[in-house]
Amino acid sequence: MRAFINQPKRIPLILKLGIWVSEKVTGKTMLPARILAWYPKAAIGSGIMEFLVAHEDGQMTRRMLKLIRMTASHAAACPFCIDMNSYEHRQYGITDEEAQALHGDIEEISSFSEREKLAITYTRLISSTPLKFHPDIVEKVKAAFTEREFVILVSTAAQVNYWARLIQALGIPPVGFGE
Repeated sequence: MRAFINQPKRIPLILKLGIWVSEKVTGKTMLPARILAWYPKAAIGSGIMEFLVAHEDGQMTRRMLKLIRMTASHAAACPFCIDMNSYEHRQYGITDEEAQALHGDIEEISSFSEREKLAITYTRLISSTPLKFHPDIVEKVKAAFTEREFVILVSTAAQVNYWARLIQALGIPPVGFGE
């Protein structure tokens, strides 16, 4: 399977450096970054967004953020995103059963905390089209998370949704993170 378009034959030096770093970190050819080189402003903006994404912040643990990324990937039905964001989920304390439940019924999984269930539920809501915010769920999330955590939750899900839409629109296949 191939992307809808090929990467440019020549990539600006500054982008080559960013691509080299991302490929060094992931150990994979990062076709999204390479194809974005057709429009360097989009590549640089996307790279900056990715660089600034939350990795852990107070009670927004690495596990919580991984659950949010995995949930948004499933909600957007993005094979590349599911592959990348689910990779090494066990290293974040996420069991296979929990990972499987992220695109199914989370209520049957007793190992999810109430905060995790709320984060998963809200991530599903904000990753669905059309966007509809149920006041009771919003109030529950606001009660369980600080304002800062609320922004981290939403921006993390939105970041995955950005990549999911972009990657799918470019026809970029998964690269095999789980292999």
